[in-house]
Amino acid sequence: MPAAVLDLELSDAIPDISGLDRYTSAYVVLRLDGIPVGHCWVPVSAGQLDRAVLREGIANAMPALSRRWVERELHHRRPRGGGANPPATVAICTRDRTADLARTLPAAVAAARGRPVLVVDNCPSDDSTRELAGRWPQVRYVREDRPGLNAARNRALRESDTAVVAFTDDDAVPEPEWLEALLGGFDHPMVAAVTGLTLPLELETPAQEWFQRYTPFGRGYFRHEFDPLHCSPHAAGQIGAGANMALRRDAIAVAGVFDEALDAGTPTRSGGDHELFTRVLAHGYRIVYEPAAVSRHRHRRSWEELRDTIYGYGVGVYAMWTGKVVRGDVSVLRQAFRWAVRLQAPALARSVLRRPGASPPDLVLAELKGCLHGPWAWRQSRRRARAIA
Repeated sequence: MPAAVLDLELSDAIPDISGLDRYTSAYVVLRLDGIPVGHCWVPVSAGQLDRAVLREGIANAMPALSRRWVERELHHRRPRGGGANPPATVAICTRDRTADLARTLPAAVAAARGRPVLVVDNCPSDDSTRELAGRWPQVRYVREDRPGLNAARNRALRESDTAVVAFTDDDAVPEPEWLEALLGGFDHPMVAAVTGLTLPLELETPAQEWFQRYTPFGRGYFRHEFDPLHCSPHAAGQIGAGANMALRRDAIAVAGVFDEALDAGTPTRSGGDHELFTRVLAHGYRIVYEPAAVSRHRHRRSWEELRDTIYGYGVGVYAMWTGKVVRGDVSVLRQAFRWAVRLQAPALARSVLRRPGASPPDLVLAELKGCLHGPWAWRQSRRRARAIA
């Protein structure tokens, strides 16, 4: 059964919520002053959510909620080192997803607040994306014929002349304050990247619900600064996702642009954003995770699409790590071993034993299969990249 996706503002009176006859459960995003401070899964009974159920869910979000409440009561404002937000361009890299893009573009234009919006169309099969972008005077359209999401991202960096480029995916919907919150994270010259909180747009199918449970894009409700002095560059998976990130262009020029042998549109399937994050940290820059920068992602609706997505994540992680090892960074082997022993093996055991809350076996096995294919995919992708060059 589908799950309703709801927002609840905690500074208002907690209501009884009705009109949920299609749903048996709800994913409730808890907000204070508009900023997410937690979420809860709650049951829906006879099309309604009563206040008692919501109160119990709110209690589980107390840590982030308490901090936000204290900040509000003390009128806390985090000091900024750079004054006004830096100039920025919003970039949307897309390929043959005009229906999704039609939902993303209005939200991106609204969040940009007059700033440039750039659509990079990667190897399109027709002119539908160009025609859609042409309906928006604020939007500039660019076609990139080198295949791959990272090739499109690099084109966006080249085409932009602003200090920062903020990226959103064509299947995501940024909230109105998204860009301002991302740019607010660049409060120190050594901050090279800022990522945000990505929440589900809908949970209408079992596949979408399991995606949100198995591999959500969000990284929690606390702002966090990743400093290379205190975290391993190889732990970049904790930082966030490329569907919701902003990059300082001069820092990326130093750390290096996206590896075009990685991510969607190549045999490696994914991993391009995290690989860039590892190099940013390795060059001494910082990355900020800012949960006030909220975007909504439309998860894949069918189980086949979900399984293929999970497989692709496994391919991308091990392809990325293979590239690191080939280039002489053997320390990544320790990270791969920890990931396998601490995460994948226990997940597989729980799934096989049918433990409560365990992931479906076919998803766990799809990820493992992708991991095994990752090194070969990296080799294939490097060959293709050399042939294109």
